[in-house]
Amino acid sequence: MSIKVAVASSDGKYINQHFGMASQFLIFEIENDGSYKFLELRENKPACSVEGHSELSMEESVELISDCKIILASQIGPGAIDILLSKGIEPYISPNFIEEALTQISALKMGGK
Repeated sequence: MSIKVAVASSDGKYINQHFGMASQFLIFEIENDGSYKFLELRENKPACSVEGHSELSMEESVELISDCKIILASQIGPGAIDILLSKGIEPYISPNFIEEALTQISALKMGGK
């Protein structure tokens, strides 16, 4: 069974956005054989700003990726982690190249190479 992964990245190469400040999520699918492919880019209204964050906006961000089982971000706050987990989305803090992180997740979840 394949799984969808949301990635908080502004450049499509590196996981470089805080979950609450992410302006977009790149959606990937990891297949049973460990391979993965890019599916789409989803625009997001960031939940956090300099003044703090909005619970409603945080819920909207989580809803945007609700079909994904995993989120990769450079940072995720404890409140966001609680909301993600309550929706069945596993949060991973991974300030890494997307390709490397997907390979690691694939090996962990799918037994891929």
